Amino acid sequence: MPNSRPIVAIVDDDEAVGNAIEVLMRSMGLLARAFLSGEEFLRSPELIRTGCLIVDFDMPKMNGLDLHSKLSRLGKEIPTVLITAYPSDDIRARALEAGVICYLPKPFNESDLLNCIQSALDLRKSK
Repeated sequence: MPNSRPIVAIVDDDEAVGNAIEVLMRSMGLLARAFLSGEEFLRSPELIRTGCLIVDFDMPKMNGLDLHSKLSRLGKEIPTVLITAYPSDDIRARALEAGVICYLPKPFNESDLLNCIQSALDLRKSK
């Protein structure tokens, strides 16, 4: 199948951040698609092909942790990287307890993000 490669989905209400991460992913040879909200991502046909989800915690309507939890309840276990401009120990603990594989405070460096994505894609392959 030509479209069987997993997608790295980026969900961030800051379009500039989402686009920057999408460009970085593509420069690394990965398929990537940016979304402005959790709701937009949930309606997307790319949902079933998503191998890794990078999601901002602080978004209107549905925050990143809520999106991760909703996907889990729907039976869609997508390895998730939670990013946030407002880090807190409480959110970090809740995220890791919920099964988020990486928690990255903004600004993060590219190598940390790429390591998280590689872990996510490796985890997906092993399932």
